[in-house]
Amino acid sequence: MRAQSPRLRHSLYTLLATIAAGLITLAAHATEAEKPADSGAQKIIKSHAIAMHGDIKYPAGFERFEYTSPAAKKGGTFRDYALGTFDSLNPFITKGTPASDLGLIYETLTISSDDEPFTQYGRVAELIEYPEDRGGWVVYHLNPKARFHDGKPITADDVVFSFNLLVEKGAPLYAHYYADVAKIEALDKQRVKFTFKDTTNKELPLIVGQLPVLPAHFWKDKDFDKGGLEMPLGSGPYKIASFDAGRSITYERVKDYWGKDLPVNNGMYNFDNIHIDYYRDDTVAVEALKAGQYDLRRERIARVWATNYDIPAVKRGDLIKQEIQDHSPRGMQAFILNLRRPPFDNIKFRQALNYAFDFEWSNRNLFHDSYTRTDSYFFNSDLASSGVPEGRELEILKPFKGQIPDSVFTEAYTNPKTDGSGNNRNNLRKAQQLLKEAGFTLKDGKLIDPKTKKPVVIEYLAYDSSSERIINPYIQNLARLGIDGTLRMVDSSQYINRLQSFDFDVTTLVLSQSQSPGNEQRDYWSSNAADKEGSRNYSGIKNTVIDQLIEIVINAPDRAELVARTRALDLVLLHNHYVVPQYAILKHRIIYWNKFGQPDIAPKHDYAFSTAPLTWWIDPAKERRLPKQAAAKAE
Repeated sequence: MRAQSPRLRHSLYTLLATIAAGLITLAAHATEAEKPADSGAQKIIKSHAIAMHGDIKYPAGFERFEYTSPAAKKGGTFRDYALGTFDSLNPFITKGTPASDLGLIYETLTISSDDEPFTQYGRVAELIEYPEDRGGWVVYHLNPKARFHDGKPITADDVVFSFNLLVEKGAPLYAHYYADVAKIEALDKQRVKFTFKDTTNKELPLIVGQLPVLPAHFWKDKDFDKGGLEMPLGSGPYKIASFDAGRSITYERVKDYWGKDLPVNNGMYNFDNIHIDYYRDDTVAVEALKAGQYDLRRERIARVWATNYDIPAVKRGDLIKQEIQDHSPRGMQAFILNLRRPPFDNIKFRQALNYAFDFEWSNRNLFHDSYTRTDSYFFNSDLASSGVPEGRELEILKPFKGQIPDSVFTEAYTNPKTDGSGNNRNNLRKAQQLLKEAGFTLKDGKLIDPKTKKPVVIEYLAYDSSSERIINPYIQNLARLGIDGTLRMVDSSQYINRLQSFDFDVTTLVLSQSQSPGNEQRDYWSSNAADKEGSRNYSGIKNTVIDQLIEIVINAPDRAELVARTRALDLVLLHNHYVVPQYAILKHRIIYWNKFGQPDIAPKHDYAFSTAPLTWWIDPAKERRLPKQAAAKAE
């Protein structure tokens, strides 16, 4: 969620940041294998990896991902930051506020590369076995070397246990994501088989590989869904060394990590320790960076980027200020409107709210003209819709005529525009017209909801003080429409709890997307997810057409069809005005102390420091040249 600090995100979503979906075509470099008894005459594929479409970039026996470096050195401490607090070490449930980067201690059956749209390579699983048509089932062959941190082997029984535990007691995402899995079974200690309900859902053999593997012997007698601060057991490259609840957490690299020589891990996870300090807000965190209290900041505030780093350390080159082009889909950053509450269930009211938001003024006066207005749920990708539907998109949407807004077929979706002067009378007049058409009236200067017969009051929920300068001018514009807007600031834990229980009117979020949308779209938009606390259907969308479009996206037979179907879904979402789109910047802004070595090539589809330090390392010579406080190790 780019509207939030990367460190405030629910760790569940950080852990699943690699989740993608879409068509899975026959992987190159695969080999034939003996077919199981129930496979009929169909050829069976066994491979070290499986690709969404096209060739697998890295063949069997590859040495490393090319965005890692053979020069990487192990050692040192990476000091990071987070905002808010934490009260849980369980990232898989909705209860509590998990600590940052807990995904570092866990592993999945497979892992994606960051320079391909969507290819999964073996991690806990060393081989993937599936029928040639990629329908019906998949068998994962576990690496016999795979171990939990206590030395016990990872078995197929652990995979079965993990799947059932997460689907039954984990966050709602898991039940939605794996809804098409009919059965999971351990064939023996090293092989686990997933059988699917839907043989046309070609992404399933891939996404089940993203399942986190938990130790059954650790969790079987514990209350998994209660959260808390009990030290968990994992199998990943790091384990928790220590923590001070709500204030800091330190991870240490596992010296005898079973997977350290896997090609997918070569050149990665280089720091001996990762220490994360928590700060109450961005203002304090920025000053802490400049004082050398932590090493790297992902700057999300344009004003801070433009004005707060004109300091001697930057001029000397001790602090490096860097922008990196972002090639990944940016999703939709927006004011999220809660349709469960009137008057947000009124489409014209929602549309009027967009006319009251003066993006151009905000961009000029608050953001130093650095942002672009978001106009798609799949912004910055070929999946984004534009104009009116034509060709295949039109064919997909025609059967739904009369069930979706007529504007889908007659008008290109565009956000309202102003000249940036702050005078948006024309847009406010359009908003007033929409409200009048929807039956809203003015009484003593207050907008009256035709359903409740009460004045319209909107509460904007936020946890970050930097939101005030964005929301307050918007509230002033709403007041000119007779809407009483208020800003409610809460701490990060309360914010997460209210978000998960849908206890808000309006808030700001980023609805992130991948290169290959699929099963996770159910968690975002489906009617089934709307009332399930902890789902990502924050708006509470219940629309049978969208439910159908989600399913045809999931079952797209090829990339061209996936693009057309996703654009059709995008159009219907946009023309229902479920959110008020905000903005995005198409670059990563980072500032860091000059103590790191970096690979020559950065991954195209992700940036390694966006969630956790993966491919960088401490350069001792650079570190020695820094001022003492900036080079200091975390205690």
